[in-house]
Amino acid sequence: MKTLYSPKPMGIMLLCILISACNNAPKIPKEKGEIQLALIANGLVGPVSADAPKDSSGRLFICEQSGKIRIIKDGKLLAVPFLDINTKLAEINKNYSEKGLLGLAFHPNYKVNGKFYVYFSGQGNDKSKDHQSIVAEFIVSENPDIANPNTERILLEIQQPEGNHNGGQLAFGPDGYLYIASGDGGGANDEHGGIGNGQNLKTLLGKILRIDVNSDSAYNVPKDNPFVNNANALPEIWAYGLRNPWRFSFDRKTGRLFCADVGQNEWEEIDIIEKGKNYGWRIMEATHCFNPAKDCNTKDLVLPIAEYSHKEGICVTGGYVYNGTAIDELKGKYVFADWTGQLYNLQQQDKAWVMKGIEIMDETGQVFKQNVNSFAEDEAGEIYILCQKSTGPYELNGSVYKIVKQ
Repeated sequence: MKTLYSPKPMGIMLLCILISACNNAPKIPKEKGEIQLALIANGLVGPVSADAPKDSSGRLFICEQSGKIRIIKDGKLLAVPFLDINTKLAEINKNYSEKGLLGLAFHPNYKVNGKFYVYFSGQGNDKSKDHQSIVAEFIVSENPDIANPNTERILLEIQQPEGNHNGGQLAFGPDGYLYIASGDGGGANDEHGGIGNGQNLKTLLGKILRIDVNSDSAYNVPKDNPFVNNANALPEIWAYGLRNPWRFSFDRKTGRLFCADVGQNEWEEIDIIEKGKNYGWRIMEATHCFNPAKDCNTKDLVLPIAEYSHKEGICVTGGYVYNGTAIDELKGKYVFADWTGQLYNLQQQDKAWVMKGIEIMDETGQVFKQNVNSFAEDEAGEIYILCQKSTGPYELNGSVYKIVKQ
């Protein structure tokens, strides 16, 4: 079978390898519900991440891949950016790139300390690497809608051998620690060393990391991280065996960490991330052997709670468990999407997880089919979709929609 390497047709992330799928995966059933999309803001440049500070302001902060953080306040997109770090970014291809400003998280005590954290692709000094992923802290200025760019404190730098598979999600867990998603270093098939970066506990690549930002130094490692006392592993690692975790989120009701991990050739997957667990890449792609292609050793590997094939889509985009109050039919369901615009919900029924497609209309009454870059959750638990019509990160056709009841 011929494999065609093709970049994901969007202004960011996730190099997807498209093939003529030959698996026997069943089609995922679709359902029509009493929900639709309400346009909140448009004219954005590659919206790829968002967060809402717990400050009762009702604001939603949107990361544009090209380096700006924009604010939606009182239903309007403010003209002046909250922060602009474009000059700090590694070079971004205007037609397609997986680099840029990729993640944002507000400190749990933001209302008091004004601290927030970003994940971006920085200009590295190591000429043998493509760039470096940087996690940095900033502090808001006296104006609550403007950050102070001079407060930058770099916490973490991860050298990236390739330009793709950069992860980028940031989120504070219920425990108050900062969780960080890192991809496997890029290229195809995780051909980094003898076992790949995903399985290598001596690299931060292909992992979910967990750090304590409340430190006078760059950060502290929580004492209960799973590999703190393991000389053969890096202590920042919380979980491993991931290819390109493109968006994770905590269920604010149960505390469970849901993660969408982008597949290689044929399968996309949803995982529940737990302390110290191995999620299989590159040994497995979702529930299927990858390297080796047959008879792989699955001992101690954690299988995903759901998967879908490339007959359904091409790249998964992680979302949120719905904990809002406006849409009863979504309560407790994990809402996510394929990048092509197909939305899904995932619900646990007894010990099994049931996945269904969602047919949803946009503000024009047409079936929604924009490119889904990411999701967001506001203070009230309502869910938003970050999307765009183009493939590049420099066109003003990005939008934010809110999922609402018809």
